[in-house]
Amino acid sequence: MLSQNIQQLKPSATLAINERSAALVAQGKKVYRLGFGQSPFPVPEEVVEALRQNAGCKDYLAVKGLLELREAVAGFNNRKLGIDCDANDIMIGPGSKELIYDLLLAFDADLLLPSPSWVSYEPQAILANKTVHWIDTSQENNWQLLAEDLEKACKINPTRKKILILNYPNNPTGASYEEEALLALAKVAKANNLLVVTDEIYGELNYQGKHISLAKYYPEGTIISSGLSKWCGAGGWRMGTFTFPKTYQWLLKAMAVIASETFTSVSAPIQWASIKAFEGSPAIDRYVQDARRILLAVSIYVYKKLTTVGVSMPKAKGGFYLFPDFGQFRERLTNEGIRTSTELCEKILEETGIALLPGVAFGRPEEEWTARLSFVDFDGEYCLQLLKDKPEMDLDDAFIQKHCPNIAEAMEVMCKWL
Repeated sequence: MLSQNIQQLKPSATLAINERSAALVAQGKKVYRLGFGQSPFPVPEEVVEALRQNAGCKDYLAVKGLLELREAVAGFNNRKLGIDCDANDIMIGPGSKELIYDLLLAFDADLLLPSPSWVSYEPQAILANKTVHWIDTSQENNWQLLAEDLEKACKINPTRKKILILNYPNNPTGASYEEEALLALAKVAKANNLLVVTDEIYGELNYQGKHISLAKYYPEGTIISSGLSKWCGAGGWRMGTFTFPKTYQWLLKAMAVIASETFTSVSAPIQWASIKAFEGSPAIDRYVQDARRILLAVSIYVYKKLTTVGVSMPKAKGGFYLFPDFGQFRERLTNEGIRTSTELCEKILEETGIALLPGVAFGRPEEEWTARLSFVDFDGEYCLQLLKDKPEMDLDDAFIQKHCPNIAEAMEVMCKWL
C-alpha cells in the first residue's frame, strides 16, 4: 500500500515530456523538443579532460563533499557573486534537486513558493510532509515576486517557520531580479526571519553577466543552491552545491546526517573533475560568454516570432525558457474543445509536433493558457564552434534560421498553427 503523500504525486512533468518526445521520435514522428530543459551545450573540454584523468578515483568521499571541491566552490562564490564564504559553508550533493529535498526533510517549516515555480518544489514538499503556500505573481510584473506579496504570505499561520524558494533566472519564465527588487525582498525576509533558498542554478546564464545573489543583501538567512547542470552543460553529472550562512551551520550538519544515511556522497570522479569547472579558466569564461550570446539571440528570435502573432510574454533575462500566454487565442481554441493549459499543450504536440509544458505544472491555474517553452532544440556545440572561429559574428535572425534550424522551423510551424 502506497503512503498517502506518494499517492498524490505524478512523474515529474519535465522528465515525462522528455520521455514522451523520445518515444514519438522513435515512432518516426517529427518532434520539436521545446519541453525539456536541458542545456544544449557540451561540458567544456578541459572539464571533461579532468574527468578522464580522475576516472580511476574509487574511494568514498566525505559526506559534505571533497574538501578541494568545496574550496573551489567557495572561491567561485567569492569571485562571481562577491559572497564571503569558505569550504566549511559548502555541501556537495547529487544535484541541487536532492539537496533541496534534503533541506525540506531537515527543516521544520512551511514552504512559500512564487507561482509559477519549477515543477519539483511542490512535489518534494509533499514528500517531506510540508505545507505549501503559493504566492501569486503576474505577467504584468514579469512574473516576479513582489515584496508586498511576500510580506502577506509571511503572515499566514504566523507561528510557523517558513522557507522561501526563490529561483532566478527563473524556470519557467526566464525572469530575473535587479538590485532594487532584491533589496526589497531581503528587507521582508529579514523582518520575518525567513530562511530563503535562492536557486541560482541559471545564475551564470544571466544574459548580461550581471547576476546578483540575494545572499549579498541577506547573508544571514540565505542558502545559495547551484551546480553544474545549466551553465556548464553537465546535467547528467548530478553535481549540486549548497552554500550555507554561518548562522545555519546546524542545518548543514543535519543535512549531512541525512546524506550519510541516503546518498553517502557524490561520485568521486565527478567531484574531482568539478574542481576545474569551479576554478575556471579563460577558456571556460569564453564558453560561458558565448553560451549567453547564443541563448540571448535565440530567446529574442522566439519572442519576436510569437509576440508578432499575438502570444504575450515577458522577454527572458537569462537561462533558456520563455513562458508564453496563449490567452489571445482562447475563443477560437475553445471552439475546438480546449479548456485547459494541459489540453492546449496536448493539442499543440498532436497537431504540430511541438512539445511544451503546461503552465499548471508550474503552479499556475489550469484554466490559464500559459506554457513553458524551452528553446534548446539546437546544436550548441556547433554554435559555440562558429563563435570560436568568428567571434564577431552577428547573431541575427539569419544566424538562427541557418544554424538553429529546428528553432526556426518550430516557430514557423507554431505561428502558422495559431
